[in-house]
Amino acid sequence: MDNDSIDSLILKLHDVDAVKFGEYKLKSGMMTPIYIDLRVLVSHPALMNQVASLIYQRVQEEELQFDNVCGVPYTALPLATIICSRHELPMLIRRKEAKDYGTKRLVEGSFREGDTCLIIEDTVTSGSSILETAEVLYKGGLKVTDAIVLMDREQGGVEMLASQGIKLHPIISMFKLLNVLMAAERIDAQTAQNVRKFILDNNTFRAKKENGNGVSAAKKQCLEQKELSYGDRAKLPNVHPLASKLLNIMEEKQSNLCVSADVTSSEELLELADSLGPKMCMLKTHVDILKDYTAAFNQKLQALSEKHNFLIFEDRKFADIGNTVKHQYEGGLYQISSWSHIVNAHAVPGPGVVKGLSAVGKPLGRGCLLIGEMSSQGSLATGEYTKAVLKMAEEHTDFVIGFICGSKISERPELIHMTPGVQIQAGGDVLGQQYTTPEDVLYNKGSDVIIVGRGILEAPDRLKAAESYRNSGWEAYTKRLSKIN
Repeated sequence: MDNDSIDSLILKLHDVDAVKFGEYKLKSGMMTPIYIDLRVLVSHPALMNQVASLIYQRVQEEELQFDNVCGVPYTALPLATIICSRHELPMLIRRKEAKDYGTKRLVEGSFREGDTCLIIEDTVTSGSSILETAEVLYKGGLKVTDAIVLMDREQGGVEMLASQGIKLHPIISMFKLLNVLMAAERIDAQTAQNVRKFILDNNTFRAKKENGNGVSAAKKQCLEQKELSYGDRAKLPNVHPLASKLLNIMEEKQSNLCVSADVTSSEELLELADSLGPKMCMLKTHVDILKDYTAAFNQKLQALSEKHNFLIFEDRKFADIGNTVKHQYEGGLYQISSWSHIVNAHAVPGPGVVKGLSAVGKPLGRGCLLIGEMSSQGSLATGEYTKAVLKMAEEHTDFVIGFICGSKISERPELIHMTPGVQIQAGGDVLGQQYTTPEDVLYNKGSDVIIVGRGILEAPDRLKAAESYRNSGWEAYTKRLSKIN
């Protein structure tokens, strides 16, 4: 979907007061610093048509399969009507209340039991309105697998619906909206920060209130603390295919170990990949330190990756403007995009670095990690920088699959956290590297993958050391799961 179209739509929504800032009371009784009122769309037909077009475009991009369409009453009804009329799609209408005469049906229209219905909604906070409509459709014998929403407030709706087997496809995210309005100087940085804080502090999936009905303390604690296994996370509707593949590898091999193969010989690196392959979920390379690099090396490494079922992560740390990183990723001597499943990038250049890499990697099914924190002493990648990285990742989940970080920085289970600088014994080296233990990283700090280099490379028996790290990493992860669940 074209970012310019989304940006243009956001500004137009602000023009017609569909997006307002101040203090507003929601249906739940909660006060919010931003109010989304898309009911005004009916008075702006050109804008209504633009929204309908973007929703249908998203349907096509996602290649959604369905038999009919239902708009959540009332605001999404005209949107569904335009889409269905324009593209000749069968539409259903869900009544708010059953008639007390005639058929007394809650779902109007022609359909067969077992049909799949696509739900369209204007705004999602908790996801309860979509779920209410889905439950009415279920009672009529219909299936619901997908829903499209114009505006996702990013307060837990995606996660809640995913837990109920419905994949939500948002057109605009709240953080994207704030960034566009701030860039256009429609709002100031303080207003944007206030809204961001409110959104992050009020995640409905972690249990506030649903339509004014209190959640029991026991249920609230369960919702707040429930953690999914790697395998369960791999099945989430919004998870990136490559992240899903990695999570499945981790579950199957019972390994959250990434070996950092910082060696200067191609032959030694390939030997490491072959011998340690069964123990690891991922191999991290620095291809530009190899003294004897050849194109044949790439093919051999890919073959070993398939043989032992691990992913390749080239630790390139891209940090330039979009056009430059496109060439660095795709071309040159190393042609990284042709063989590395995952690369990483600094957020310093802004979102252009992700867009540039994505232009090359996304069509190839590749993924990117953003560097949110670094394990070196005195690193500047902390605090506000880390928050900016988190925001950038959440706006590019079609390519960004997670983070390089010291501890968990995002609550989104689709994003994977990977932590370098891990050794069985904590400490540091003379060049400022700080080491933490697998238990600290996985159990205390909530990360998902331990990246181990010298702890394995400098061991007398590398295979034995790799097994030790694999074992301690898996133990720490299972300990975390049993504690939380």
